[in-house]
Amino acid sequence: MADETGRRLVTYWSLNAIFLAVVAAVAVAALVARRAPRWKAIGLAAIPLLIMTAVFDNVLVGVGIVGYDPARISGVTIGVAPLEDFAYAIAVVVLLPSLWTLLTPSRSSSGAKRAPRRDDA
Repeated sequence: MADETGRRLVTYWSLNAIFLAVVAAVAVAALVARRAPRWKAIGLAAIPLLIMTAVFDNVLVGVGIVGYDPARISGVTIGVAPLEDFAYAIAVVVLLPSLWTLLTPSRSSSGAKRAPRRDDA
């Protein structure tokens, strides 16, 4: 996409792509480490988060606190909020549990003492 002078415009989706790629990489790292986050819980958490995002984004855009350059959005909206705005909520709901699972020590490496066996005496 270019403006009237021929300069290439950075769209909100191209910015989202950078952040969503990082989120996807962290989620894949959690899967590769065989410590996958609980996707069902993530999906259930995403529902109210997206509803709240829709409400608050529509208020912010509708009142004029936040504005978007029409040349840089896809034109698809939910109410008056552009669809691009919902990528951040999706990124957060996937990134945080993925980071949590990666940064939490596994049970085998947590240093827990094993129960003594009878023949250890």
